[in-house]
Amino acid sequence: MADKEFTYSDVSEHNTKKDLYVVIHDKVYNASSFIDEHPGGEEVLLDVGGQDATEAFEDVGHSDEAREILDGLLVGKLKRKEGDPKPKTYTPTASTANATDGASMGVGLYAIIFIGGALAFGAYKYLQAQQEGQ
Repeated sequence: MADKEFTYSDVSEHNTKKDLYVVIHDKVYNASSFIDEHPGGEEVLLDVGGQDATEAFEDVGHSDEAREILDGLLVGKLKRKEGDPKPKTYTPTASTANATDGASMGVGLYAIIFIGGALAFGAYKYLQAQQEGQ
């Protein structure tokens, strides 16, 4: 079923809540069964129904789980024709460019907290020793 080809014209006919197709990275997905479960609300999907939703999908920074759900909605691929809208090119923004940035920032934060705690403990012990010496 995912081998089926759709034109933009075909996809654009599927733009209602009960019959909703979206194009993401030139793949066609039937989002009809997911519209009520979409965490961002149905309006978000209806706004891009029957259209290329690549930019909207990527700008939100969907999780791996969301991408897995998307894979399950795949019904085919987009067959571009002369006169179709140009493909939405997606350039990752700084916030989505490198998923490991967030992980390394988290590790850095823990390091700062650990070092701050060690310094505070050292200062506490130093002051305690100073008071005992008086």
